[in-house]
Amino acid sequence: MKVIENRGKLLGLILSSILLCSFLNKEDAKIKLVDLDKFYDSINTKGCMVIYDTKHNTYYLYDSSTLNKSFTPASTFKIPNTLMALETGIATDENFEIKWDSIERWSSNWSMDHTLKMAFKNSTVWYYQELARRMGANKMKELLDKMHYGNMDTSGGVDLYWLTGGMRISPMQEIDFLRRLHTRQLPLSDRTINICENIMLADSSNEFVLRAKTGWSATQNPEVAWYVGYFETKDNVYYFANCVFPNEKSSDKLFQDRKDVVYKVFKTLGLLIFR
Repeated sequence: MKVIENRGKLLGLILSSILLCSFLNKEDAKIKLVDLDKFYDSINTKGCMVIYDTKHNTYYLYDSSTLNKSFTPASTFKIPNTLMALETGIATDENFEIKWDSIERWSSNWSMDHTLKMAFKNSTVWYYQELARRMGANKMKELLDKMHYGNMDTSGGVDLYWLTGGMRISPMQEIDFLRRLHTRQLPLSDRTINICENIMLADSSNEFVLRAKTGWSATQNPEVAWYVGYFETKDNVYYFANCVFPNEKSSDKLFQDRKDVVYKVFKTLGLLIFR
């Protein structure tokens, strides 16, 4: 894999972007352009990826022209939605249960009563839509503004704006939000963040703990599939946002492929070893 260090040229490109995350302006970070074509070609898609290595203050960027473009967050919005529900007390903890409304939807995993933890794992849309309705549009807007999540646009309906409405977020903004979440720089209680991080647990080994969330929006143009999160090791934290653009050649395996690409990239870059 080619790794190209071209800090001056890339910073010039990024600084010209309207949606540049503010921390890139303020931090003396290293920028590495990486060629990940083979990983996306292997799953018949295009995509972009950003990785931030905290210890070495280094960004690994693939397709830098796309990283500041904004897309529908889809189910990656379940991270801020979880935080808001806990902070407002609408959800008491990870075991907060909402009864299933008996409406059959596309995923059989959704056809049951859900706790907050289950709904996050199953990416259960109806559960999070109900949380949103209980919080109300005004309260959600207030908290999103305080957290500076994405473009903070809640138009399109209190239970739809992150799916088919005006909410948009870029891969760089996903990284910014995840960093502020993990480093406790969001205007939220430690209890709220601790519970959310526990719910986000996706994988672990002797070498790392992974907290992450998938997302897929098939109703927007372009269609986008996300995998965002962070690996915690004993001496470092790696944040990542993988944004994949499904097409007519994509298969059902893309649900897993978008995750596998992240593991393969981390291993190839020498950032983490997976058994």
